[in-house]
Amino acid sequence: VQLQASGGGLVQAGDSLRLSCTASGSTFSNYHVGWFRQAQGKERELVAAISRRGGSFTFADFVKGRFTISRDNSKNTAYLVMNSLKPEDTAVYICAAHNAGFDFRRASDYKYWGQGTQVTVSS
Repeated sequence: VQLQASGGGLVQAGDSLRLSCTASGSTFSNYHVGWFRQAQGKERELVAAISRRGGSFTFADFVKGRFTISRDNSKNTAYLVMNSLKPEDTAVYICAAHNAGFDFRRASDYKYWGQGTQVTVSS
């Protein structure tokens, strides 16, 4: 599966953004999807993930209550809606996928990676 993230940009603190992750090359509904981010000088971290059918999801503590994740398998696309953005949310956001088993919460399982989209939040 090939993945392409889009929707990043420069926003002010408190604003919202919606990121999209569009898949091709394989049956999208066979894959769990995760959104990761990597800030400059920091390690990549899992932000949110959603199961194959979209019925289950998980969020990192630092985005709970602010971000939502969803997917539309008919459009081969997953979304990350980011509300109440903070300067510390500034990072490259990357979508990833895997189809190994039922656990979609484990970051180490993700093996298919798209290129990221830059999100910059100014104070």
